[in-house]
Amino acid sequence: MPNWGQVMFQDAASSVMFQLISFHDHTLLVLTLVLTVVGYALTALMLNKHINRYIMEAQTIETVWTVLPALILLVLALPSLRILYITDEVSQPSLTVKTVGHQWYWSYEYTDFIDIEMDSYMLPTSDLLPGDYRLLEVDNRVVIPMQLEIRMLITAADVIHSWTIPALGVKVDAVPGRLNQIGFTTTQAGIFYGQCSEICGANHSFMPIAMEAINTESFMKWISNFNK
Repeated sequence: MPNWGQVMFQDAASSVMFQLISFHDHTLLVLTLVLTVVGYALTALMLNKHINRYIMEAQTIETVWTVLPALILLVLALPSLRILYITDEVSQPSLTVKTVGHQWYWSYEYTDFIDIEMDSYMLPTSDLLPGDYRLLEVDNRVVIPMQLEIRMLITAADVIHSWTIPALGVKVDAVPGRLNQIGFTTTQAGIFYGQCSEICGANHSFMPIAMEAINTESFMKWISNFNK
């Protein structure tokens, strides 16, 4: 996992997050070009000594500065809408996991299996092992198979929470009485961390999310040994 102190996105672990990062870079490129042109025009206007009191209109430049921004907005809007559609699309999930936000922990239920459910609490600092992340490690990680589509059903038992894993490009509100869903596919094995992103009370900062993506064979072994 990259350094959380860096001002950048985490490494993408899903195709959606990869496209989000690409769109972010695309937007910054457009923004850089716009700022360059505006900065040059502003500098040129401030430094030149041209004076003409009788110019009342300039239809050509007015047409340009009306049409050009509209085209730029289209260049930004079309890929943005495409990614927005992709993030909400759930086609044929291989596994469904229901997660419920509580004050202040998460509970998970594997609805495709019988009696596979668990609560996930943050590990206190005194229980951390060398290399563990403080305020991010949990006693029970949610385990999923990699390279398979996962459907998460997300709700809350008390107040509004938000189930968020930045490396996967996933952020869904957990609302009491409402069942939201999100689909994603991890492209690689690993442990991915997140935190509740909705201010939900005094211990809002102490209900992290830890997801472990493993291969399908290891996942089936984990399921088989869960209640043993």
